[in-house]
Amino acid sequence: MTGAILDPVLLVGEHVRLEPLGPQHVEGLARASADGEVWRKWTTWVPAPGQMAATIEERIADHARGRMVPWATCLPDGTPVGMTSYWDVDAPNRRVEIGATWLGASAQGTKVNPEAKLLQLTRAFEDLDCIAVEFRTHWHNRQSRRAIEALGAKQDGVLRNHRIMPDGTLRDTVVYSIVRDEWPTVRAGLRARLRSA
Repeated sequence: MTGAILDPVLLVGEHVRLEPLGPQHVEGLARASADGEVWRKWTTWVPAPGQMAATIEERIADHARGRMVPWATCLPDGTPVGMTSYWDVDAPNRRVEIGATWLGASAQGTKVNPEAKLLQLTRAFEDLDCIAVEFRTHWHNRQSRRAIEALGAKQDGVLRNHRIMPDGTLRDTVVYSIVRDEWPTVRAGLRARLRSA
């Protein structure tokens, strides 16, 4: 599973394309980060427009080290609107975290995020035979917590004072997961969301 989970694959749906992250996405992702100034949000880390090239280089290097699989989240026409990844890959235990995810403001609340998660979860559970997929977010990031819960993920717990944020504050990290036996129900829920208006 280790090699397969790290393979940079293109994942395509009706509303979103997850393209293996590369230098060609710098300009579009800089615009996405500026969209609604999402990079200023204090409860998460979104690269500022001027940091985008360095961030992409860092994520590509982390992929080479076996730490993550990064994607550019794009509209069907290829316009980048955010980033996502398989993060904290734990191949021996067949677990992965979907993380380091963000979207520009105009893509939030659309079908982009639920379909991106459907694509990532389908690959994790059906192609890679994962046992569990995790999600982690800041305790105070209510928007992210609602989005994760809307997927059907269940809260596992809270890691207190888990991370030091760029502004020096301490982050309590809320941990969620979806386990293999829950996947058919989660998949049905996501498909129903995508069919709705």
